[in-house]
Amino acid sequence: MQADNNRKTHWIIPDGFIPPQSTGEQTSHESICVLNTNDSDAQLHVNIYFEDRDPIEEIETVVRSKRTSHIRTSSLEKDRKTIPAGVPYAIEVQSDVPIIVQYSRLDSTQPALALMSTMAFPL
Repeated sequence: MQADNNRKTHWIIPDGFIPPQSTGEQTSHESICVLNTNDSDAQLHVNIYFEDRDPIEEIETVVRSKRTSHIRTSSLEKDRKTIPAGVPYAIEVQSDVPIIVQYSRLDSTQPALALMSTMAFPL
């Protein structure tokens, strides 16, 4: 079997922005989509970086073995600090085991909503 070079332990997502408004039934949101194909759980540490304020660092979360998890960025919290809507930010994801990370944004600020998804940048 060929080595899986797509699984890494360190990922960067430079373009984060939780849309501040929603229309219709869909709520605007963003998700860090993680696939863990390992036999062990993935212990994740997430850092959030901003243009004009201190980062939110070492947010911990777990993605169970042989599972996927869609982590809404609006649910990330550390010491009562959360990511505000309408503020640009970047994400750093570190894992103790190799994983695959994708990033998705649903923007429903207009009736013709937009869904954007991209692979995170592995380091």
